Formats: sequence, structure tokens, C-alpha cells
Amino acid sequence: MSIDTHTQERWGTRIGLVLAMAGNAVGLGNFLRFPVQAAQNGGGTFMIPYFISFILLGIPLMWVEWGVGRFGGQYGHHTLPGTLDELTDRKKAWAKYIGVMGVVMPLVVFIYYTYIVSWMLGFSLFSLTGGYFGQGTPEEKAEGVRKFLVEYQTVQDGSGLITVLFFAITIVFLGWILARGISGGIEKLALYGVPLLLVLAAVLVFRILTMAPQAASPSDGLNFIWNPDWASLGNARVWVAAAGQMFFTLSVGMGSIQTYSSYLRRKDDVTLTGLSTAATNEFAEVVLGGTLAIPAAVVFFGVAGATAIAQGGSFDLGIVAMGAVFQGLPGAEIWAFLWFFLLFIAGATSCVALASPAISFLQDELKLSRKKASWSIAGLAALIGLFHVVYLQRGVLDEWDYWAGTFGLVVFAAFEIVLFSWVFGIDRGWEELHRGADLRIPGFYKPIMKWVTPIFLFVLLGWWGFTEALPTLLMEPGVGDRYADPANRPYLWIARGTIVLMLAAVALMVRRAWKRRADATVE
Repeated sequence: MSIDTHTQERWGTRIGLVLAMAGNAVGLGNFLRFPVQAAQNGGGTFMIPYFISFILLGIPLMWVEWGVGRFGGQYGHHTLPGTLDELTDRKKAWAKYIGVMGVVMPLVVFIYYTYIVSWMLGFSLFSLTGGYFGQGTPEEKAEGVRKFLVEYQTVQDGSGLITVLFFAITIVFLGWILARGISGGIEKLALYGVPLLLVLAAVLVFRILTMAPQAASPSDGLNFIWNPDWASLGNARVWVAAAGQMFFTLSVGMGSIQTYSSYLRRKDDVTLTGLSTAATNEFAEVVLGGTLAIPAAVVFFGVAGATAIAQGGSFDLGIVAMGAVFQGLPGAEIWAFLWFFLLFIAGATSCVALASPAISFLQDELKLSRKKASWSIAGLAALIGLFHVVYLQRGVLDEWDYWAGTFGLVVFAAFEIVLFSWVFGIDRGWEELHRGADLRIPGFYKPIMKWVTPIFLFVLLGWWGFTEALPTLLMEPGVGDRYADPANRPYLWIARGTIVLMLAAVALMVRRAWKRRADATVE
């Protein structure tokens, strides 16, 4: 077993671990992305493939990633290059390079995700001051919020520098939490932050459901979410959207779950704890997230209006529509503040998880201290993040979100499930998952992990790759608004090139680290 620089780092309590894992999963995707995906894909129609994806993809991958992470931690590996190398008994030289994705992809998401989280911090304060409040109809108020958001995000010509300030504050706050370590920083944030955001969400749900009907009633919003259009289930786009949301919401295919679980002891439970984490996330997403933005928007804009707003993008429903909705309530400043502060907490708990694989990699392979590794990653995020701050309107954030935060998750998860079920072996994997288990996984999940989940993933990748990923790679104008303007393309290629360079840099570090180990063994 190799010796690392942080073998003494462990989770302090089981509840702290569960809440930290839940904080990893419960993020902006639950309260911003999920309502938009549901609204864009038929409401109740979306929920059917969503729950099927949860059973056939989400739960199996959650268990696999918990087990893989704990397995790697027993060999002193807290990131996937080393873990996947051990998973293949160090006989597949290429496996560690697959693991590079599990370090770089979450780091890429951390960089742009932190910028988005900083918006929530800004809007929390703007809510208290009424900075984006306006007059007129709900539609006019929504347009005012959208204009305020665009002005806030624009930093050219010396304007919008306030967004840089909030971005810097968010980076420093996250760096401070990460530098305090697993139990002293991340776990403490989860112990206070996750219960607080759940309480805030519950309070807001009660307020939304008791709103007086305007264009529609709250029950109309709930009916939209839960009444499916069965004929639309034949639309493959709905299934792809549901599977993509499942990856994003559970943070599977990222690499962060494996890093968190690598700090478990050999016989710490992963089956019940993993299921508890998934259940907590689904409660936050479906029960709380699904009962906030869509019913609120439906009350003020009607079903058709809320759907039209959702078509505008991931932030139009959660920021623009909700920013307008709360203006129509007594005590508007307080309700709006609670909403955006909830989003900030949810985003912060996810951010520390996203940064953790890169930090642990620097500790494992470069032998940096926790503090140096944490502030190095925070500094890198600030430096590269400025590219997103300055060129947001060019679509660079959307480009990173697609390749690292959406498509890349499915690619990595497909490799991971094959390595676990076929190379490591489903029988060995099943035994590893049940080591110290408090819950026996139902036996029918064994063939699901070996056959159904991999097939589901590769069919999804094939369909998605042909219909969307390839046109996106070629920057065809009809795929996304950012490709319509040829002037955006140089910036988008720089965004893509940065991801490639980061992958190459980490792969080179992995190669050198393994060479050092081989040389040390010979000596």
C-alpha cells in the first residue's frame, strides 16, 4: 500500500459524510436545471424516463462510485487515475489515463460553476436592496430582471465590475473551506449548510403553494409536473434529457463521489449510505425543487408562459421568472433573499466537492499540503474563471458546460461501469460493495450493473453522439445560439482547447508520477 500525504484525513461522523455527499449532489441542478428540463420536456412526461433513469442508471452508478472510491482509498489513492489502475490490478496501463477525466472534468465544472454560484451571492444582496425590482405586469418585471442580469454579467468597457467582486468573494470563501480539510472544512459546511438549505426550501415551498391564483393556481403547476402526455414518451429527446439530468443531479460520472468515499475506512458501509445520499438528493430535487420554480412561475405566467420562459435557458426560470414572482408577494425582499441565498448554499456545497478530486490529486502525486493544494486550485479557478467572466456573452461557459458538465459525464460513466463490472468483475465488485454493508443490495441489481446500465449508457451515447454531440463538435448553427455568430467561434475553440490542455497536463503528471513509483520500486 502506497503512503500518501493525507492518510489521516477521515470523515468525522457518518451523518457528516451523508450530508457532505448530499451537498455534493444537491446543488443548482436541483433548483435551477431540473425545473427547466421538466418544463422543456413536457412536465409529467419527463418524470417517467427520469425515474426509470434513476433506477437503471442513478442508483447503480451511485453504488459503483461509492465502492470504487472506498476501494482506491485502501491503496492510498484518493483520485481516479490511481484507483482505476488498482481496479484493473495494474495490468491495464490505459486505465489510469481514463481516470484523468475524473480529475479534470470536475475541475472544469468547478471553475465555471463557481462563477454561477457567485451570481447567487450577488442576487441575495440585490434582493435585500431591491436592486432589480421594477414595476408593471409580471412579464415586464421579468424583462427587467433579465436586463439587470445581463448588465450584471457584462464587464466590458469597465461596467459590471461588481460581478468580479462577487466572484472573488466566492473563490476566497470556497478556498478557505477547502483548506480546512475533510472533517474541519467540507464536513462542517455540510453539517450546517445542507440542513439550512433544506429548511429554507421547505419554507419557500409552503409560501409558493399558498399563493393566491393569478394567471393560474399553484395546483395547475403541480398538475403540469405530474400529469404525463403518454404519446410524447416516444420522443428520444425526452429520454436523453432525463438521463442527462440524472447524471447532473447525482453528480455521477464526475469523480467527486469517488474522492469523498476514498476517505472511508475499509469496512465503512457504502450501500445504505449511498442509497441515503441518492434519496436525499431526490427529495430535494423532486419534492422541493419541483414544487418551487414551476408552480411559482405558473401562478404568475400560466403554464404556456412558464414553458416559454423555460425555453430561454437554464437561468430564465430560476433567476428571471423567480425574481419577478417574488416581487409580487408581500415582504418581497425577504422571500427573494431566501431563494437566492438557498441557491448560494446549494452551489457552495457542490463546489467544494467538485474541487476535491484536483486537490487530492495534488496531494497524492505532487505531495502538496492540503492548504497549498486548496489555494492552488482556488487560484487556478480564479485565473481561468476570468475568461468566463469577460467572455460569458460569447458562449464559453455553455461550451464548457456541454463538454465537461453534460456529455463528458456520460462518457466517463460508461468507461467506469465497464471497468467495474467487466474488468474488475461483477462478482468481485459485488463482494466489494457488500464489505461492511448495512444494506444488502437486491440481487436483481447485479445483472443490471453488468448488462442493463452499460447497454443503456452506450445506446444513449450512440444516439446522443450522432444527433447532438457531432453537430455540436462541428459548431453547426442550428445546435446552439452560441454558434450562430461566427465571431464567437475563436473564443469557443479557445474554451475547448483549454479543456484539452488541462487533460494533457494531468495525463503528463500521471505518467511522471507512475514513472517515479516504478523507479523507486527498482531501487
